[in-house]
Amino acid sequence: MLATKIHITSNEPEKEYAQTVSLEHRKKFAQFFTPFVVAEFMSKWILGNKTLNTVLDPAFGLGIFARTIREADQQCKIKGFEIDEIILNEATEIFEEDNDTFILLKDYMFNDWENRYDGIICNPPYFKFHDYDNKATLKEIEEKLGLKLNGFTNLYTLFLLKSAYQLNKNGRAAYIIPSEFLNSDYGKLVKSYLIKNKLLRYIIVFDFEENVFDDALTTASILLFANDKEKSEVEFINVKSLDELQSLQTKIQSYPNNKSEKSVSFSELNPEIKWRAYYQKQNATRFKNLVPFSNYGKVVRGIATGANEYFTFNQSKAKQYKIDEKYLLPCITKSVDVIGAFFTKENFEELKQKDKNIFLFNAIEQNEALSKYIFKGEKEEINKKFLTSSRNPWYALEKRPPSPIWVSVFNRNGLRFIRNEANISNLTTFHCIYLNMFSEPKVDLLFAYLLTDLSKEIFNDNRREYGNGLHKFEPNDINKALMVDLDKISPKDEEMILNLYHEYRESELIDKVNPKFLNQINYIFETLFLT
Repeated sequence: MLATKIHITSNEPEKEYAQTVSLEHRKKFAQFFTPFVVAEFMSKWILGNKTLNTVLDPAFGLGIFARTIREADQQCKIKGFEIDEIILNEATEIFEEDNDTFILLKDYMFNDWENRYDGIICNPPYFKFHDYDNKATLKEIEEKLGLKLNGFTNLYTLFLLKSAYQLNKNGRAAYIIPSEFLNSDYGKLVKSYLIKNKLLRYIIVFDFEENVFDDALTTASILLFANDKEKSEVEFINVKSLDELQSLQTKIQSYPNNKSEKSVSFSELNPEIKWRAYYQKQNATRFKNLVPFSNYGKVVRGIATGANEYFTFNQSKAKQYKIDEKYLLPCITKSVDVIGAFFTKENFEELKQKDKNIFLFNAIEQNEALSKYIFKGEKEEINKKFLTSSRNPWYALEKRPPSPIWVSVFNRNGLRFIRNEANISNLTTFHCIYLNMFSEPKVDLLFAYLLTDLSKEIFNDNRREYGNGLHKFEPNDINKALMVDLDKISPKDEEMILNLYHEYRESELIDKVNPKFLNQINYIFETLFLT
């Protein structure tokens, strides 16, 4: 007789755990719990294997998947791995009367390679490459699977690859993971492996305005695998809500006899592109004469100090530590300090007078005040942090000259571009855009284009999506994005655009922003480049 606790058909155990265990602890172990309705959906895919005898959960947590599986199958053997002893003890209590569920206090990535399973189901830990021992883990995966991976690979995809390897014949796997890897550079090698082993059957991507994990700023996707030869294609499905996910049950349970709507054969899947192209409409298809953004320049991230609280200064802090201004690098440290599309020297002076943090400690020489502040940093072990420990000397700033244009990293309403007329540096709150020698003379025309809704629409094809409608652009997302070919613009149209641009700039600088100028610029670009 199974314990009553196992039959809890809700997230009550997870909610109770979240109330008694600190957020700090949960973040340390990347414990973001799966909604019960999602767990049920995933479990039903696993239960579709008629020869289900063994089930693996590589990141057991409180056993939400085991609980949903036990609703339909009380006979199969379930094995779980967990590295957090606190949550393991809670889970053991829940399953204490279930003699067919075994939970091990071991790291899944370094154990159990020799076993195969009829069902594997998992919500793996969401750790980025710098949050776990990625060198050892990557080495383990690369040696066992015989493949090379990017050093920036997130841990959840390594769980995924190992589980795909451990599927029995006719076995099924269900993973809920961030959809980030589908559209990232490090995901290319992961996608190549998934194409090669031909086990992937469905990629279900959640609508990006719904955050599936309450505590995690990331969008989710469910990947369903089957180690059979029933299909030679992957079906991409968008869902806008958890209710819509439940309505997919009939379709998924009729596999392999169901009809596919957005299917792509393994032979046609391209690991080099963002897989968003397979499940979302691409805006660029509406336009002609597009070229890579890299034709005009290069985007790189802003300065990373590794310890902003230590390195950033305002006037008061400079006075407190007697640091002369010649040892402070003018720098924008927060995006909220920049209002509008043009940042001038006057804007910088205003921030300075308001005592904002607009300088970076820049010890290009040595004197008593600088030495004291450096010693303070060493006493606080700033020199031992991840980035500072790899610099020589540790307090040296990255060499990153001021760029003529900044671009936002995160946004909800399309990319935000700023003309850096003050010619100062910036932290990673913005990316830097450096123009090549051919496009420097066209900086105003380029910036006029970047301000348009049309440009943002095309750039959006390369965005990364997080929970609640938040978008992110890494430098390469912009470098590889498309934009209109400025060389296709006639001198007459260029002059018209520049006149409107200067009118718009002037209206913004006198605090009387007139959007009609931008609307007219956008209209000209639409006239020239819409198909």
